[in-house]
Amino acid sequence: MKTYLMPSLKLTFVLLLICSVIYPLVVAGIGKLAPGKGDGVKLMYNGRVVGYENVGQSFTKPQYFHGRPSAVDYNAAGSAGSNKGPTNPDYLAVVKARVDTFLLQNPTVKRADVPSELVTASGSGLDPDLSVAAATVQINRVATVRNLPVTQVAKLVKQQTQVPLLGFLGPEKINVLKLNIALDELAAAGK
Repeated sequence: MKTYLMPSLKLTFVLLLICSVIYPLVVAGIGKLAPGKGDGVKLMYNGRVVGYENVGQSFTKPQYFHGRPSAVDYNAAGSAGSNKGPTNPDYLAVVKARVDTFLLQNPTVKRADVPSELVTASGSGLDPDLSVAAATVQINRVATVRNLPVTQVAKLVKQQTQVPLLGFLGPEKINVLKLNIALDELAAAGK
């Protein structure tokens, strides 16, 4: 029995040290090298933190671009999807209500032109980004409410578009919070 007990205890101690001390310290150290020092990249506006670059927020006012809906109300502590399948009647009713709301807010958009990401929640419920198409479909509403030329708002959307990594890895995307901050800065500069 001694033949097996001592090696097992030694192996347990070594693995406990590696998995509970060394590995977490290495990961935390790598995180400190990342943007935001492992705490996320804070976005500032008028000298105060208005959000984080990698966590979505709820924008419901018509003068702002709206992001993806969230099944967890953008609560980063409880990120999750809805866990309802695409044929679930409750889920279909929620999506239909979101489509109807979107069409009321954007009367120039046809039902077939509503991007699915604007009416369906992401898997994490925290997606901070939109596709270019999802931002573009909202340009008329935002420009009208803010009394700005459509071309000026479209230019802003183009400026905020992030290209894929290395030019081909992933889609083009727009961070909704950064876009809305830029929109507020544009409005403030025009006053």
